[in-house]
Amino acid sequence: MIQPGFFGLQDRLHKIDKNDDPLTKINQTVDWEMFRLALEKARDKGRKSSVGPKGYDVILLFKILILQSLYNLSDAVAEFQILDRHCFGRFLGLRISQKVPDAATIWLFREDFIKAGIVEELCAAFDAQLRANGFMAMKGQLVDASIVKVAKQRNSREENARIQEGGIPEDWSENKRRRKDVDACWIKKNGKSFYEYKSHVPVDMKHYLIRSCAATDAALHGGKVFEQVLSADASKDIWADSAYRSAERVERLCADGFREHIHRKGSCNHPLRPREQEDNKTKSRIRWRVEHVFGIQVQRSGHLLLRTVGIRRVWAKIGLRNLAYNIDRMGMLLTAKG
Repeated sequence: MIQPGFFGLQDRLHKIDKNDDPLTKINQTVDWEMFRLALEKARDKGRKSSVGPKGYDVILLFKILILQSLYNLSDAVAEFQILDRHCFGRFLGLRISQKVPDAATIWLFREDFIKAGIVEELCAAFDAQLRANGFMAMKGQLVDASIVKVAKQRNSREENARIQEGGIPEDWSENKRRRKDVDACWIKKNGKSFYEYKSHVPVDMKHYLIRSCAATDAALHGGKVFEQVLSADASKDIWADSAYRSAERVERLCADGFREHIHRKGSCNHPLRPREQEDNKTKSRIRWRVEHVFGIQVQRSGHLLLRTVGIRRVWAKIGLRNLAYNIDRMGMLLTAKG
């Protein structure tokens, strides 16, 4: 058996530091303190009294939420991985001898985070850092939506009818109401039914960064939030598929100074002319790049299945996932620059 040396652990950790660790790149490029002011609101929201210690630092807890978004981890698995993996501990600034937040602490902080409603504020703060590093939203905005799955609700037809009317069945107990998601909707695709939400994003064409986002139930048409997710101070060129096209939208975009490159759509009685089909093909060569962002998110953390209840929690999860993607993307872009 090989006898360990006095500095064996330090040498081992030093070798790990030399590896191409994406989390190390993130720490080297992101100013985490810019999030503190907004995160303290979540801390204040959850505190019932100003007496006693404040507990873990909000930046530490927020970075755990980012890890969960990057790797699709539950609270219990996140606690275990932080205890087990050197790269996670190093990313969080925790030494081996230091105490690690447990699953209950992570859950409580996320609940305070959701109640504070600071997702937009955090995204705006990071967007300012993106611009400060030269990542302006240039060359165009690619607008699209992706499906976000949630746990299916086993309701009766009468209960579903009551929910669709905007109410909650009277015979549901308080405990049952907390476990039932009445904000998501059933939709049918290719003959199959799905219970889902939608994540709507505009992606800048040059850097593949998400510039804003919105979360809705899956039944809401993407056109309803199209103008809401557009960035007014970004490029005026807009690419989107034919589902977003309407005469009113084209006219409104032109009036607002945007240059639309939205696919045209045909119908049974009015098929697309050959020139319009060629025009759609030309637009597709650019528009498909938005799929790169969704593909990277799936490749990094898998298909997102939210086991949360309600649009507020879903919005926080989607917002964190998109923010985590941008943080990871900026780390990669700055490393490539250097």
